[in-house]
Amino acid sequence: MHEALIFLAAAVICVPIAARLGLGSVLGYLIAGVAIGPWGFGFIGDVDSTQNLAELGVVLMLFVIGLELEPKRLGSMRATVFGGGSLQLAMSGAVLMGALMALGLVWQAALAGGLALALSSTAISTQAMTERGELDTPTGRAAFGILLFQDIAAIPLIALVPLLARVETPGGNPLWMRVGLAVAAIAGVVVLGRYFIRPALRLIARVDVRELFTAFALLLVIGVAELMSLAGLSMAMGAFLAGVLLASSEFRHALESDIEPFKGLLLGLFFISVGMTIDFGLLASRPAAVLLLVAGFVALKFASLWAVARLLDICRERWLFAALLAQGGEFAFVVFGVARESKLFSAEWEALLTITVALSMALTPLLLLLHDRLTARGTKIERAADTIDAQAPVIIAGFGRFGQIVGRLLLANDIRAVVLDHDPDQVESLRKFGYRVFYGDATRLDLLEAAGARRARLLVNAIDDVESSIALVDRVRANFPDLPIVSRARNVSHYFELKLRGVEVAERETFEAALRVGRSALERLGIDRFRARELADAFRRHNIASVDATLPFYQDEARRMSMAKQGREELEQQFARDRERFEREHGGAGWK
Repeated sequence: MHEALIFLAAAVICVPIAARLGLGSVLGYLIAGVAIGPWGFGFIGDVDSTQNLAELGVVLMLFVIGLELEPKRLGSMRATVFGGGSLQLAMSGAVLMGALMALGLVWQAALAGGLALALSSTAISTQAMTERGELDTPTGRAAFGILLFQDIAAIPLIALVPLLARVETPGGNPLWMRVGLAVAAIAGVVVLGRYFIRPALRLIARVDVRELFTAFALLLVIGVAELMSLAGLSMAMGAFLAGVLLASSEFRHALESDIEPFKGLLLGLFFISVGMTIDFGLLASRPAAVLLLVAGFVALKFASLWAVARLLDICRERWLFAALLAQGGEFAFVVFGVARESKLFSAEWEALLTITVALSMALTPLLLLLHDRLTARGTKIERAADTIDAQAPVIIAGFGRFGQIVGRLLLANDIRAVVLDHDPDQVESLRKFGYRVFYGDATRLDLLEAAGARRARLLVNAIDDVESSIALVDRVRANFPDLPIVSRARNVSHYFELKLRGVEVAERETFEAALRVGRSALERLGIDRFRARELADAFRRHNIASVDATLPFYQDEARRMSMAKQGREELEQQFARDRERFEREHGGAGWK
C-alpha cells in the first residue's frame, strides 16, 4: 500500500507538469521513476519488485492494440511485418554490430549486442504514436509492423546468445524443442480463441454482472500471456495474438473499455520502473563514456532507420519514423542479462549497455519534440477513421422489435449502422445476418466513443427501458452536443422527458400503429379510404398539438415534484438530527 501511494503520487505530480511543458506523458512517467528511485529521493529501493506488475501494462497495451486489428487487416500487413521488420533488424543490427566491434568487443558479443540494440521499445513507441494520432497512418502502421516483428525475433535472439558463447543453458531444452513449444503455444491460443473464449464471453455476458465480465477480461489476457511465457515466448506477443483473435468479436468494444483503465495505469508503472532502473552512479563515475555511447547509439540507429524508411517507400515521414524507433527496447535488458550469464559480456559492458538503452528511452519524447519543432508540424496528423465509423454514419442504440425495423429500413437503402445492444443472444443472432452489432451498455461513454459517436451523423435511440433511454440522451447531450438524436418514446411522459432534453424527433411507439388500426376500423364501417386517411391525419395533428401544448405544464409539474421531493428529504434530515439530539440529551433513551 505504501509503494502504491508513492507511485500514484509521483505520477499525479510529474505527468501533468511534463504534459504542460509539451514533453508528453511518457517522459513525465520516466521523470517520476527517477525521482522516487534509488538515485532520486530513494522512496523505492527494490526496483525488481515492480517489474512483473509493470510488464503487465505492456501486455494489456498489446492486447488492446490486437483488438483493433482484425485477422484480415493483420494479413494485409504481412509484407510490412516480415519484409520491413527483417530489413530493419538486419540493417540496424549490422551497423550497431560494427560499432561495438570498433569499441573492442569480439564478433560474437558484438553480434548479440548489435541485434539487441536494434530492437525498439514497443511500449514507448506505441504510446507515443497513440498520443500523436499516428497509429493508423501509413508511417504508424509501418512502425508498428516492425515492432511486431521485433517482438517475434526477440525469442530466437535470446536463444542465440548461449550458442554464440558456446555455453549450454543448465537444464535448458534443445532449440528444436523450444521452437516446437512456441508453435504449440501459438496454435493453442488460436484454438482457445476460436472455440472457447467467445462462447465463454457469451456465457459471462448472459450473467449480466459487469464486475464478472471485467474479471474474465483480465483473466483472459493474463492467462494467455502466462501460457506464452511458459512456452518461452513473449507475454506481450501472446496478448496481442489473443486481441487479434477477438478483433472481429461482438465483445471487442466491451473488452477494450474494461481493459483500458488498467492498461493506462500499469503502462504508466512500466515507464516509472524504466526511470528507476537508470544507474546514475555509473553516469556520475563515467559521464563521458556513457554520453558518447548514448549519442552514438541513437545517431547510428536513427540513420539506419532513415535508410530503412527510404527502402520501405515512406516518403514524407522518414524523420518521424526514425525518431519513433530510435530508442532501445525492453528485450535488450533480457538479452544483456543472458549475455553476462553466458560470459559473452562482462559485468561492466552489461551495465554500460543497460544505461545506454534506458537513457535512449528517456530521449524519445525529446527527439519527437525536436522533430516537431524542426519540421514545424504544430498539429497532430488526424487519425484515420475506424472501419466502423467510415461505414456507419448512424448508431442505433437498442435492437429489439423497434430498433430492428429502423435498422432493416436503413440497410435496405444501403445505409450502414453500428448497433449497440446488451443482449448477448441478440447480438450473436444479428451478426449472423451481417449486421455490425456490438455487445455493451449503450449509455457508457467509452462504448459510444468506440462506436464513433464523435463522427456519426445520427443516433437512433431505440432503447425500450425509459430510464436507460433518458440516461443515453443525457450522456450524448453532455459529451456529443452536435450529434442529432431520433428517439423512440414509450409513452407521453417519456415523450415529454425527451422533448425537455432537446430531442427534436421523438415518436411514440404505439401511436402510429393505433392510428393505422383506427383507419382500418373506419374503412370497415363504410367510410371511404381517402376520407378515413384524412380523418386519421386530422386526429394526428390535433393530438400532437395537444400534447405539445401540455409540455410547459408538465415541465412546471416536474419542477414542483422535484421541489417537493427536495423538501421531503430536508424534513427527513431534520427529523434524523432531532432524534440524535434527543437521544444524546436523554442518555440514549429511545425516541418515542
